[in-house]
Amino acid sequence: GVGIGAPNGNYNKGTIELAPNLAWKGIVPFADMMKKEMQKPVALSNDATAAAVGEMIFGGAKEIKDFIILTLGTGLGSGFVVNGQVVYGHTGFAGEYGHVIMIPGGRECGCGRKGCLETYASATGIVRSVKIFMEERKDNSMLRTVNPAVIGSRLVAEAAAKGDKLALDAFDYTARILALAIVNAVVVTSPEAIFLFGGLAKAGDLLFKPLEKYIDEFVQPVFRNTFKVLPSALPETNVAVLGAAALAWKEL
Repeated sequence: GVGIGAPNGNYNKGTIELAPNLAWKGIVPFADMMKKEMQKPVALSNDATAAAVGEMIFGGAKEIKDFIILTLGTGLGSGFVVNGQVVYGHTGFAGEYGHVIMIPGGRECGCGRKGCLETYASATGIVRSVKIFMEERKDNSMLRTVNPAVIGSRLVAEAAAKGDKLALDAFDYTARILALAIVNAVVVTSPEAIFLFGGLAKAGDLLFKPLEKYIDEFVQPVFRNTFKVLPSALPETNVAVLGAAALAWKEL
């Protein structure tokens, strides 16, 4: 069998639909296209949902039945697992948490709306924060010495690790918004763990420390200390393969 994890992948229909971070337009019947080429059964899902299945079979959620995975890359992908079952919803698109609106009228998102979570809490989101800070503030930063076009989340993390205040403030701002999103999700599904994956999560304590602080500040008392925020246990280089393979393994 074949497992596919793709942005805006519809598990119910086997289609990739209106993906804001892909050049493909409209609705692409990708599972049917693959079935025709491969002559094998195909399971297709959102890439972050596939990563959630991968976390369940190969990663840190082997003994956990209720968890959320957030992938912090170009956008913010997510997968919700409740009682050991991936949540797809009747449309097949449940769990598109990167597109909850955190700041009405905020940053423009590839989905066509403004203020979505992924425009703030993602690898590209933190870069946007840095560039806004650089325009609005006058303080010195090593990031001002490089071409803005080459600033990426890794460079921001390197600057923050060296004590660069502007970069540290960008991490703090990102963590604050992500913490709000996490405590809101916790109210809905009451997970045992939230796993963070992707380029931004690789920053380690630069993200996790302020995130822990803000979660403690924002969380509803009844949910305090009921969940952990952890780095994904899936290896960075293999997550796409493991997630898609796990989807095929579980569904087919």
